[in-house]
Amino acid sequence: MALNIGTQAPDFTLKSMTADGLVDVTLSSNIGKQATVILFFPLAFTGVCTQELCDVTAGLGKYAELKAEVLGISVDSPFAQAAWAKKEGITIKLLSDLNKTTTAAYDVVFPGLAGIGDTSARAAFVIDASGRIVYSEQTATPKDLPDFEKIEAALKAL
Repeated sequence: MALNIGTQAPDFTLKSMTADGLVDVTLSSNIGKQATVILFFPLAFTGVCTQELCDVTAGLGKYAELKAEVLGISVDSPFAQAAWAKKEGITIKLLSDLNKTTTAAYDVVFPGLAGIGDTSARAAFVIDASGRIVYSEQTATPKDLPDFEKIEAALKAL
């Protein structure tokens, strides 16, 4: 079950592929500056994940207006994430949790997805600028999308 509202969000350092190569991305770099929306998703190159991240990419301006950075986290390698992002036009920052430590820290491990192994569940968190979780959702199944209206409402309430 995903971490509860009011919990201090666990910090992380994860790899992201950029035009300049692999870079480290931390949650703590946003603390004191802006809100963060974290979207955990099971796997790149799958239908529902592609829909979710393409839709979020299309609405990035809305999140910027609400002074929030959106981060996508999956257990894919940063190289697979970069290829997927390029193919699908995904522009949000994708972070690789290959060893599943961040997925476990947020308590959103989905065991044995399609018989291929543990992945991140589909989950969403809104973290305020102080690092506190103000919205937490893990969907019932990997096929269900998070409630983006509630995510937006949580950001507007900050």
